[in-house]
Amino acid sequence: MATKSVKAEGKVRYRRAAIPGLAALAAAGSLVVLTAQGALGVQFAISGMPFVVTATHLHGDGFEQFGGLDNTAPGSPNLKQLDGQEFVMVTAIKDATVTNLCQSVNLAGSFNLIIKAGGSGKPVHATNLVLDSDFLQGDEADFNNIQIGGDASTFTEVPGITGPLGIFGQQADSVDINNVRQNNWASTAATFTLPNLTMSFSNNGGC
Repeated sequence: MATKSVKAEGKVRYRRAAIPGLAALAAAGSLVVLTAQGALGVQFAISGMPFVVTATHLHGDGFEQFGGLDNTAPGSPNLKQLDGQEFVMVTAIKDATVTNLCQSVNLAGSFNLIIKAGGSGKPVHATNLVLDSDFLQGDEADFNNIQIGGDASTFTEVPGITGPLGIFGQQADSVDINNVRQNNWASTAATFTLPNLTMSFSNNGGC
């Protein structure tokens, strides 16, 4: 018998923890099949080199999150021990503003490429932002009208972006997270505006 999804009213807060409910995302076999069918948000072969993203504040209108599986290109030297695959939490945000964005990727040893933007009162702005992460942390996360445990294929908060049928997920009208830190494998956006952009190399660590 079908059950009706009930939308929770008001705010829910989570302090000093990754976004909840991600441990029970899905079985590996079904994720492989559904990724091959193009059901997930990111639709390209990942490099297999993770990158770190930090920000002092993230605000998102329209929020979805569900499990996924990313794949490297055939023959890639990265993630060989995992057969070129990486389990991820897919976070989709319809309209995002990010304050003091820092993104870094380790190229070799202590050598990092660092991108910074969104400071001096001009935050980064993105639409239909999709992030594939294996770690997400914040000092505090505030959700408005959150639904936890929904079928990701039924989500409506980010038009055009849903997860696979039968996969555990959550969605909310909006989200605010302070002092965000993510370990990401891929990201996409319909638009991505980066005020006060700087790109540089560093031997003194990443973000």
